[in-house]
Amino acid sequence: MKEKILNILQKYYGYKSFRRGQEDIINSILQGQDVLAIMPTGGGKSLCYQVPALCMDGLTIVISPLISLMKDQVDSLTTMGIEASYINSSLSSEDYNQILENIVNDKYKIVYVAPERLESAEFLNIIQNKDIAQIAIDEAHCISQWGHDFRVSYKKIPSFIKKLKTRPIVTTFTATASTEVRKDILNMLDLIEPKIFITGFDRENLYINIVKSSAKNKYLLEYVENHKTENGIIYAATRKEVEKIYEGLLKRDIDVLKYHAGMSNEDRKINQDKFINDEVNIIVATNAFGMGIDKPDIRWVIHYNMPQSIENYYQEIGRAGRDGEKSECVLLFTPGDVHTQKYLIEMGTESVARKTIQYNKLQQMVDLVYSNSCYRKSILEYFGEVMLGKCDNCSNCLAEGQIIDKTLDAQKVISCIYRMKRNYGLTMIVDVLRGSKNKKVLEAGFDKLSTYGIMKDYSNEGLKTFINTLVSHGFLEIKENPGSRGSFPTICLNKQSLKVLKGEIKVEFKEVKVAKESRNKNELFEVLSDLRKAIAVKEKIAPYMVFGDATLLSMANIYPTTEEEILNISGIGQVKYEKYGQSFINAIETYMADKNINKSELIKKEQNNIDETEGLNKDFFEVKTDKNLYELLKKVRAKYARIESIPYHMVMNKNTLKEISGRYPLDTEKLSDISGLGPKKIDKYGEEIIEVVNNYVEENNIKVNWREKKRKKLIIDGESRKPKEIALDLLNQGMDVKSVSNKLETSVYSILGFIYDYIKEDNELHFNFNPSIYYCEDEKELIKKSIDKFGEDKMRDIKKSLPDYIRYESIRAVIIEKYITA
Repeated sequence: MKEKILNILQKYYGYKSFRRGQEDIINSILQGQDVLAIMPTGGGKSLCYQVPALCMDGLTIVISPLISLMKDQVDSLTTMGIEASYINSSLSSEDYNQILENIVNDKYKIVYVAPERLESAEFLNIIQNKDIAQIAIDEAHCISQWGHDFRVSYKKIPSFIKKLKTRPIVTTFTATASTEVRKDILNMLDLIEPKIFITGFDRENLYINIVKSSAKNKYLLEYVENHKTENGIIYAATRKEVEKIYEGLLKRDIDVLKYHAGMSNEDRKINQDKFINDEVNIIVATNAFGMGIDKPDIRWVIHYNMPQSIENYYQEIGRAGRDGEKSECVLLFTPGDVHTQKYLIEMGTESVARKTIQYNKLQQMVDLVYSNSCYRKSILEYFGEVMLGKCDNCSNCLAEGQIIDKTLDAQKVISCIYRMKRNYGLTMIVDVLRGSKNKKVLEAGFDKLSTYGIMKDYSNEGLKTFINTLVSHGFLEIKENPGSRGSFPTICLNKQSLKVLKGEIKVEFKEVKVAKESRNKNELFEVLSDLRKAIAVKEKIAPYMVFGDATLLSMANIYPTTEEEILNISGIGQVKYEKYGQSFINAIETYMADKNINKSELIKKEQNNIDETEGLNKDFFEVKTDKNLYELLKKVRAKYARIESIPYHMVMNKNTLKEISGRYPLDTEKLSDISGLGPKKIDKYGEEIIEVVNNYVEENNIKVNWREKKRKKLIIDGESRKPKEIALDLLNQGMDVKSVSNKLETSVYSILGFIYDYIKEDNELHFNFNPSIYYCEDEKELIKKSIDKFGEDKMRDIKKSLPDYIRYESIRAVIIEKYITA
């Protein structure tokens, strides 16, 4: 089966290996298991249900709320030679009837269906008599009222599945699901013992840039001028704002499109198609645009207004860089954005429960904007994914600037709020601090306060930003008016406020300056891009459906002129080679002749660059596990573990086995370059390991190309996270400490150490953890006394002072409990 799915991957999609998590998801589906897969936008969700659809007998039905996505996906599948179609409200009666007839005649492998169509008696009568292999539910978060995009129509899905004569495999996919949303998906869709996959929310190629500035328009115009040759989306919160930005860009002779609900369906479709087909590079839109747009080469996304939730924000920036190339996401923020979103919440729903959820999500988005810590880390932690350290790819991590002590200004604000006696809104506080002659200020007698006019040096917007920053860092709190939720929020003091006022804690923020940069592509890329556009126009498909930007960039750098060379490029499979390959080879050969480029000299120069990069600059050493050899090595390890009566990982941990399986060391000298194998272990186990590896290599005719790892960082199967990060991620996904210990083949004490390190950095735990299961009460008292005597960092001294029956993990658990209950 593995060979079959790899052949499908290569033939149709042009890839030689799967992205992280895809292969495991596909294997589970092919084994007949229901699946919940949470993968980042652009992480390859559609491939996870499309590949099984091509492997299995019968029809796969994909339920999606997105008309534009259906057309995109079906066009892409058809271009690859896969029979597919869709059913939604955009079809004429004639087209609809033809598709139903084709389903009856088993023409399709995959059919996309809007959830509203599931109640159609005509559709159900036909489907009930077909062999349905898989129901794939895309955008599965839409079933949950806790989600940012709740759709009532998704509640019809379980009853539809129950009406089928035989229940198919049910697979669900989403990019943005909090813990509450995941529970809803599992419960409301009636998944049966599902395998849950969380491949990670991180999109490392996206540079996250949040700009807090009142000069939005100036920034936008400068940015667009620097990036107008690249594909980009500008999001605005309202139709009025979209029109204003659109007109402003047109006046400056910038070719731009617009998209919002106030336009006719036909005009929206025309503009969307123009953008997808690269006729115009830039579109200004409300957030309805882009849902399901599978365009991979969007290089930047600008939010002119702050979105309503972190889910909305992360999904919308996820439309950039789906091809894996570096892309930028800019959020332009002013405090007025918060009021706009509150107005939209009030106008958007009458449900009090729904409003409560939306206001909470809005506050979390505000906190993100005002945060001085790594933006990516904050977003990932919101989704329950742990990230240690900084990402070094967001404006907070990379911004030039220094930490500025703002304690004195914070004390002025807090003192003013204290003297105003009762809670007021942000505008009133700012007016008092800036010495406004506002009628309400004077009537309340606030001009008599010692804090009146004490912060005149701040601009109105600047002071609002500063106070909001104090709120987001917990130095102040926002309190909603119970009589009118969200309409009249006031600002009040808390325990942290008093500590600042007394000088017990400092208030420090980073003042930043952000640089802008643009990308350039070489001349051959432009030639190939023009050819791609011509083919796309002729075939009436989007240019990226021919080849994506990343594929063209590879061609422009490698100059492939043979079938073998071009098929080695990611994104070019046999089907696409047969359709387009020779045309691109001809264009490359013509370009090389015109520019007098010598291929052999080019290859030699490229190889020198590769050697230099690998020798001097490459910090990572990547290894892919040979699973068959890995299983053989596990048997060797198990044998010695039994002989020595020790746990498996004390012989060799699983990463050592994986590294051996992926590198094929054939003698003891090479074995010494494997992580986790010192001279003693090589002396004990080395001979048998080498024998197993040599036999395996010989039996499978493997040509071993040995490379020294030396001091480079080892990455196995694309997993670059440290054990600590993996452990915390697994705990956040609901796994208990013992299970994580078994999975990572490390001690419970080590896992507790990871938890300790995390909470010691003032991080909040997002998973349930009960330290008391690791000790009894009499042990706890002894441990606490020893900790008081030696200090919590002196583990060895603490252990020596205690009775032998008290374990290291008991000590660690007592220390952790102190932080949790503090």
